[in-house]
Amino acid sequence: MKDVLLIAAFALGGAVCAGLAGAVVLRAVRHRSVAVSLTVVAAVTVTAMLAGTLAVAQAMFLSAHDLWVVTVVVAMAALVSLCTAVALGRWVVARSRALARAARDFGDGGSFSAPDGAATAELAALTRELAATSARLDASRRRERSLEASRRELVAWISHDLRTPLAGLRAMAEALEDGMAADPARYHRRIRTEVERLTAMVTDLFELSRIHAGTLALSPSRMSVYDLVGDALSGADPLAREHGVRLVGEDVEAVPVEVDGKEMTRVLANLLVNAIRHTPADGTIAVAAERRDGAVVVSVTDGCGGIPDEDLPRVFDTGWRGTEARTPPAGAGLGLAIVRGIVEAHAGSAEVRNVPGGCRFEVTLPAAAG
Repeated sequence: MKDVLLIAAFALGGAVCAGLAGAVVLRAVRHRSVAVSLTVVAAVTVTAMLAGTLAVAQAMFLSAHDLWVVTVVVAMAALVSLCTAVALGRWVVARSRALARAARDFGDGGSFSAPDGAATAELAALTRELAATSARLDASRRRERSLEASRRELVAWISHDLRTPLAGLRAMAEALEDGMAADPARYHRRIRTEVERLTAMVTDLFELSRIHAGTLALSPSRMSVYDLVGDALSGADPLAREHGVRLVGEDVEAVPVEVDGKEMTRVLANLLVNAIRHTPADGTIAVAAERRDGAVVVSVTDGCGGIPDEDLPRVFDTGWRGTEARTPPAGAGLGLAIVRGIVEAHAGSAEVRNVPGGCRFEVTLPAAAG
């Protein structure tokens, strides 16, 4: 037993010396290629074995011939180990470089294409993560391009919508200043109307900017959808009468929801105003609310005649107004974008689809617990 412990001690001493030397070398080449590190690891392993073997051989007073045989055997093992380490390192390096080239391509605006060939489990996992990241970046680029296009359209449309009333306000102000207005009171009323419309436009822009910036502060409370719809119908009734449109809200269930009453009333008001503007005189606008699959669905159905299928995906985009003339009172195209922003801030969704004679806007909100 004593001899075994002594042999183990000699072998351990030689291996530790080789291991310490290898650690120093690994630290020196830690910033080099993984192929170099693998070669060093293989060399350290073989050197540790050789050092331990030689230490034991010297302690056991082996003959020169036996010591030479042991040294040759270990050297051959070292040669094979080093060749294997170099081949493995070169393969890993080649795969890593191919992965780096693929990552560089999608980082420059392209799409990620995984390099061909087998890979280690870690490199395969990294490839999958890069592919998922590429997909997210591609979706982000598409959203950014869409938002940028919407912003350009919005700026163009807002500029057009502001230019017309501002020119009218300037003309009326000059007429009043020069004493050329035959009916000053009428001019004052028109100026007030235009100012109110411009104020509403600026308010919508401010609301939309808060939504896009994620700073829309909500104060949710438990309330009935029946009350929300009732308040919205009451507020839109004068405009509906002015346009000769009938509002109907008979299919509204008293379902509880957790929402910000002020913001959700704005959502319904925007939907009703939009429906009234696009429904011909003597038409009907129906408002309904029901519980569906654990959620509350509020719908507004108008008689606009329908929306072209190619335009349906853009209805809630900022500044979108379809093929109508981009002049007042069509609005700045912000109402439905605000609707979607407020609804999504409530963890809901807004959709639109065509129905016979018109289209139906649906707002889906989570139902209140209990």
